[in-house]
Amino acid sequence: MKPALFLDRDDTLVFDESYMSRPEQIRLLSGAKEAIKLAAEHFELYLLTNQSGINRGYYTFKDAEACNARLLELLELPSFAGICIAPETPDEPSKYRKPLPAYILERIEADKLDANKCWIIGDKRSDIECGVNAKVGSILVFRGATGAPRESAKQYAEQNQIPICESILDAVNFALAKL
Repeated sequence: MKPALFLDRDDTLVFDESYMSRPEQIRLLSGAKEAIKLAAEHFELYLLTNQSGINRGYYTFKDAEACNARLLELLELPSFAGICIAPETPDEPSKYRKPLPAYILERIEADKLDANKCWIIGDKRSDIECGVNAKVGSILVFRGATGAPRESAKQYAEQNQIPICESILDAVNFALAKL
């Protein structure tokens, strides 16, 4: 049974420029590369990202995949163990849009992950609520673009005793300390 990290993309690993559709828009947050290199030594890594711009018609699934490929290139990571792109808008029915836990639960079973050593790391309430729903650890990180936590996410984290870290590197170190 393996430990795993489920990672949000926008404002967790990269600056969120809102509905990013071109690889050149992908810019790593400070410490993201170092954090992922460290995490990759100890965890299976998964990317779990809500991309409602697809169903809004702002860009295509292929565009989102190209942005994720650029992310891998910048992180110098050959691949993630899995990538889930949820294209639905918040008001559309969905199977995988966070805070729904289906993707995490499927990966735990299919990839024989140790649910007690799985974490989701993200900057939004939907990210950490997804972890609560999946019964895995959740870590809230400060929003990359502002350097502060989102207020609704911070309140949810405090109410549910979810750790809050300033950066993805701090979050990875927190998860490592729990192994």
